[in-house]
Amino acid sequence: MTIGVLGAGSWGTALARLLGEKGFPVRLWDHVAERAEQVQESRENSRYLPSFTLPDTVLVTGSFEDVATWADTIIIAVPSGAVRTAIEERASLLGRATAILSAAKGLEPATGLRVSEILQQLLPAESAACVAVLSGPNLAVELARGIPTATVIAARNPDIARNLQETFRTGAFRPYISDDIIGVELGGALKNVIAISAGISDALGYGDNTKASLMTRGLAEMVRLGAGLGARRETFYGLSGLGDMITTCAGRLSRNYRVGAGLAKGGSLWEVLAEMGQVAEGVPTAQAAMRLIEQTGTECPILEGVYRILFDGETPSLAAHELMERSVKGET
Repeated sequence: MTIGVLGAGSWGTALARLLGEKGFPVRLWDHVAERAEQVQESRENSRYLPSFTLPDTVLVTGSFEDVATWADTIIIAVPSGAVRTAIEERASLLGRATAILSAAKGLEPATGLRVSEILQQLLPAESAACVAVLSGPNLAVELARGIPTATVIAARNPDIARNLQETFRTGAFRPYISDDIIGVELGGALKNVIAISAGISDALGYGDNTKASLMTRGLAEMVRLGAGLGARRETFYGLSGLGDMITTCAGRLSRNYRVGAGLAKGGSLWEVLAEMGQVAEGVPTAQAAMRLIEQTGTECPILEGVYRILFDGETPSLAAHELMERSVKGET
């Protein structure tokens, strides 16, 4: 099997490294050709995944065509908001692939579409039938360190799901499989917005009670919204929902948590993102989530509150006050 990874950020690099260490021939595409050349020469992605050497089985290139027309399996690891731009004019090049796996964890802000839906629009019918998604509590640095990690791979074609499960399985990376693509994608995307709220809560000094409440009620919102969009409720209690939420709300390595913390400390969204220098998927996903909330008429006060903080200039303390002053109700 030959494997192409589109996107040389921390996550794409970590996945390429894992598969290369298993002995698969891997080509990793970086849209910045000069950076691809530097990483290929140094064998280290010093910007996004420093201190981890790429095995010789991984070739880093700035040529999309060299990756897309060579690989049997394509992994899409570009930010969700960039998927359409990256694929739209090149979709026909992916015709050789027998599996196309989305590893992006977000929604397209302008449309609210999941990445698999974008791919269904762009790819030829035979390629669209090969789409699968991967999500779970998978921080790139921890994956690169070989820390025991589980994930979930969802596909409508069970053979593709099982083949990808064996492809990714290592002594430290354990994939489970599912056929609920909608739930796995929404869980991996929406938890990023809840992680922003967790960062805000901690930076305001609210404590563990508050964060646990945000996570629990945030999960309830994810379940309600997901069910309204055709996902199975139980999927959100698995790795791509609750599991990934625990990881991203814990802080430390989570970009979305850091965005929330930065905003609560008085930084503007632009300042916080500029300082990070990386994409935080929860920011564009908050925009997309609002579209889905309005489309389904679902009540999601935490997701809506994060949106107002990010884009309407509402202060975190006011948003917290509004959450607490809502009318009381039953838990379920």
